Amino acid sequence: MKLRRLSTREPGFDALLAALTRYEAAQDEAVESAVRAIVADVRRRGDAAVLEYTRRFDRIEARSLAELEVPRDALEAARAALPAAQTAALEEAAARVRRFHERQLAQSWDYAEDDGTTLGQRVTPLERVGLYVPGGKAAYPSSVLMNAIPAKVAGVRELVMVSPAPGGARSTLVLAAAALAGVDRVIAIGGAQAVAALAYGTESVPRVVKIVGPGNAYVAAAKRQVFGEVGIDMIAGPSEILVICDGGTDPRWIAMDLFAQAEHDEAAQAILVSPDGAFLDAVQAAITQLLPQMPRRAVIEASLAGRGALIQTRGLEEACEIANRVAPEHLELSVENPRALLAAIRNAGAIFLGRWSSEAVGDYCAGPNHVLPTSGTARFSSPLGVYDFQKRSSVIAVSRAGAARLGALAATLAEGEGLPAHARSAQMRTG
Repeated sequence: MKLRRLSTREPGFDALLAALTRYEAAQDEAVESAVRAIVADVRRRGDAAVLEYTRRFDRIEARSLAELEVPRDALEAARAALPAAQTAALEEAAARVRRFHERQLAQSWDYAEDDGTTLGQRVTPLERVGLYVPGGKAAYPSSVLMNAIPAKVAGVRELVMVSPAPGGARSTLVLAAAALAGVDRVIAIGGAQAVAALAYGTESVPRVVKIVGPGNAYVAAAKRQVFGEVGIDMIAGPSEILVICDGGTDPRWIAMDLFAQAEHDEAAQAILVSPDGAFLDAVQAAITQLLPQMPRRAVIEASLAGRGALIQTRGLEEACEIANRVAPEHLELSVENPRALLAAIRNAGAIFLGRWSSEAVGDYCAGPNHVLPTSGTARFSSPLGVYDFQKRSSVIAVSRAGAARLGALAATLAEGEGLPAHARSAQMRTG
């Protein structure tokens, strides 16, 4: 297949780039309506509704949700059943993720003013969090680690994982990752009904304060609908990568980096930006050579045909400006001196520096979180981290001397806003 080829020199390039990178997650009204009914039903009937939908969608007959809870010994048995190589890989990845996220842990602080007034911030963990993990054919132990470990580092008291098991099929890898990451409870339910159960609570599923983790269109719609009742991590769009290369990297490596994102799904986006036209030709040749060998060829081909591109720029500086406009989920700076370009990058979810830094390593075991902003939202949002599982409370202790000075100041401002009770409340303490 041949990727579309764009150049910043061609007329109308800005419009072409905008059209290429625009992704509108059109909300399917049929999905939204179905989810709305499920959420309302679970809120009204609790366990009975969850069991009914589990029978219908996952083909599992259970008389109670207790039958669908995975006991702790089953989690540990899954961990013990893994081949040695998988166990070692999972444990090292978990250790690296934990070590990185421990550096994000925010601490409470305060300071004292001259009059004895003290001001500060108290940082506390969220009490209970729900983690959604896809099940059935999809098995994502890396998502378990990336969501559960930061929550536990933050000090979340209880982490409740829900994951569907269509036909009773459970992923040993996912259960092993849950055991390793310290998940407290695992319940084999999924879909919009699981999200609703976490958001509102049922007789058997505890109500959480935040829901994180990926899912299909029904799960995403449910998270959208319960937001406000609980917090959510984000509504993620298709996976994205933008590679900036100076032409010095093996074109086969770059082709495979593009494939690695494109194989997620047909709506994923993979873009290469380079000032070297001959290198773009070489990458196109590598794509043609390597694509027939890919087990997920059909998905990769559809993704690259629909949203992929090779873009030639006037230089690396212009390439960085394109990256800032796109604000990609993943950005590879595959150049000789990547740190020289880093200062020019303002918008990206994760930035991979140098020829040896493949995005795939970031997905699994580098340490930073792989839950990243997509669809241009890196312009204003950040990767998932420990800070998403902590909350901050302001602490204000006004001294008697401080009350006189601050009360007068507050009263003046309150009167200016036309709020006399505010002014009076502050003035009463001025002495």
